[in-house]
Parts: sequence; C-alpha cells; structure tokens
Amino acid sequence: MAIEKVKAYFRQYNLADRVQEFEMSSATVELAAQALHCEPCRIAKTLSFMADGHAILIVTAGDARIDNAKYKAQFGTKAKMLSPDEVETLVGHGIGGVCPFAVNEGVTVYLDTSLRRFETVYPACGSSNSAIELTLAELEKYSGSVSWVSVCKGWDISA
Repeated sequence: MAIEKVKAYFRQYNLADRVQEFEMSSATVELAAQALHCEPCRIAKTLSFMADGHAILIVTAGDARIDNAKYKAQFGTKAKMLSPDEVETLVGHGIGGVCPFAVNEGVTVYLDTSLRRFETVYPACGSSNSAIELTLAELEKYSGSVSWVSVCKGWDISA
C-alpha cells in the first residue's frame, strides 16, 4: 500500500508520526479541507503529467488550476495529464492519494508558486485518507523537487 511506502519514507527523517490518517476520505481538495479543518487553498494537490516521455508531478495550491499557456512555456509541450492507470503505474500512488513522496524512480517533482503564500500546506501521503502538514521548506526538501515553477492560474488576484 502506498501510504506504508510514504510512512517508511518519512520514518528515515523521524516524521512518520506527523502523517495523519482520517476516517473520512480526503481524496479531493474539498474533502481534504474538511478532514483537516482548513481552507481548501492550503491543500497541496499533486497533479501528474507526461512531459518528454516521463511522468512529472506538479504540486499546487488547492485553489490553483493549470494555465495551459504557462505550462507550455515552462515544459515546451501541451499539458497532458496521466490517466488513472498511468498514475499508479508510473508514479506509484493511486488517484486521490498522489503525493510527491516515495514516488517511483524517474518521476520529476516541481512545486508551483501558488503555494508560496502559505507558511504550511497539507499534501496527501499516498492514500485517499491521509495528509501531512509541512512548511514550504520541508515540502521542498522532502518532495525532492527540482525547482519552483509558475504554471497555474486562478489563485493570484493580481494576475
């Protein structure tokens, strides 16, 4: 089970006890916000795409949406989300629990600037009823992200 893989990953950093599991589903931004009693925008959703023949993950704020023009400018290709079967096979986590932790080898992780307005955020932990609260520095460190990108819309009132 993917959550066990994520817990084992966090165990090496003494963070496994911070992984939260819920009786209710946290598979969507709205459900996760309800389970965590926080604003939906603070949910760090992990979106999976295919770019240059490889799976990539982009972690965004819960209220952000991919801006196709920004995505194409950043990655040189049209945004193509992975199918549910591809996500599980290529990333190692199922839909509803996709996270940037303990992913399959060869998956590249990016963090979107829509997250930068928060001190802490809540990404999933490999299951449809889990999350962990992390500071942005912790998210950057433990996700193994290669860089920050700006590929979203719908969250910045000045945009």
